[in-house]
Formats: sequence, C-alpha cells, structure tokens
Amino acid sequence: TTNITVAQNVSNAAEAVAKKCNNSVVGIRVKSTSTVTGFFGQSNEQESTSEGSGVIYTADGYIITNYHVISNAVENASYGSTASGASINVYLASDPENAITASVIGYDASADLAVIKIDRTDLPAVELGDSDSLEVGQTTIAIGSPGGLDYMGSVSQGIVSGLNRSITTESGVQMNLIQTDAAINPGNSGGALFNETGKLIGINNAKMSGDDYDGIGFAIPV
Repeated sequence: TTNITVAQNVSNAAEAVAKKCNNSVVGIRVKSTSTVTGFFGQSNEQESTSEGSGVIYTADGYIITNYHVISNAVENASYGSTASGASINVYLASDPENAITASVIGYDASADLAVIKIDRTDLPAVELGDSDSLEVGQTTIAIGSPGGLDYMGSVSQGIVSGLNRSITTESGVQMNLIQTDAAINPGNSGGALFNETGKLIGINNAKMSGDDYDGIGFAIPV
C-alpha cells in the first residue's frame, strides 16, 4: 500500500496518481484465427488482432481485464484456456517492447470481466478502493491504452458524472456502471479508473459513442 502525499515535485493529484499507478496498468494484445468460407466454398484462415488494457491485481502476475478484450481468444475453447491458434500477450509499462504470454484463469461474460496470469513476480499490484463510497463530482483518473498499444499508459482526468447507470452493452448484457467524463476510448477497455489517491475504483469498459456524444464513459465498480 502506498499513500500519496502531494510534494513539491508533484504539481497536482493527477500527476501523483500517474506516478504511483502507471506501472500497475498493462497493455494487452490478442491474436486469434478464424475460418472464412470463400465464394467457391474454399476455406481460408484469417488472423485478427485486438488491443486493450489490464490491471495488475497481485504481485505474482494475476491481471484483471474485460472479458470482451480477450473474448476472441477464448471463444470455442474449453473454460480457462485459449482457442487453437489464439494468443494473449501482456506488455508491462516498465518493459513495453517485450511481450509476455498470458494464460486464462477464468472469466464471466455477463460481468464483462476476466482474469489472466503471466509468469512474473514482484509486480506493482494495484491498491483497491471502495466504489460504494463514491460521490458524484469526485475526481477520477483513467489509465490505459486508448487507440491501442501505441498510446499505452495514457492518463486522462475527470469526475464521477453518475453512479449506478444502467447500461446495455453491445452484447446485450445489462450492467450498473460508474459514469465518468474522463476520456475513455477503444483500447482503454480493461484499464483502470482511479480516485484522487490512486486507489482503483473501477475497470473501464464502455463509452457512449456517436457524433452527438462526448465525455460519457463507463467503468465496472471495483
């Protein structure tokens, strides 16, 4: 557990949270293959790649992310394993150039949550907060990989815009989520939403998209 004190070398809470928590958020790249039938009936293998974020839960390598971040790698596979030809790689903020193969521990599609694990120790585990005590207007800070791994470790700041928002996801699942105006974009999924003391209060998983919407993001309460 690390307590934040805003000292002379830190200008604001967002900077302090970024320094404390950035290494606790990882980038995730998922590769999967699918069979596509051509016009004349021939079968072709197609590879797809997607990227997201995750949060280090324990120092020995357990990582929380969204189910939809890894779903392509576990569909048509036995529970707790990856499908044939699929892979899940994790990138640490302290070593962003080297991929670490992750195994699937478990997932809950209805909660849009998954746990994966990498073979590492002494990792900077996140400090858990209390989402039940949140109030509208409190500071929120999101860390993740908006747009993919090229922007891994991006930090955005906002407030709690609403609580217990009932949202139906694209997969048809209804969830009660934290609403925030901290910038959340594709690639932030599975990343962290922190409070002003650097404690995890949510796992970012959705945003309201479209030309008529701006600054409406959502996170699963911790």
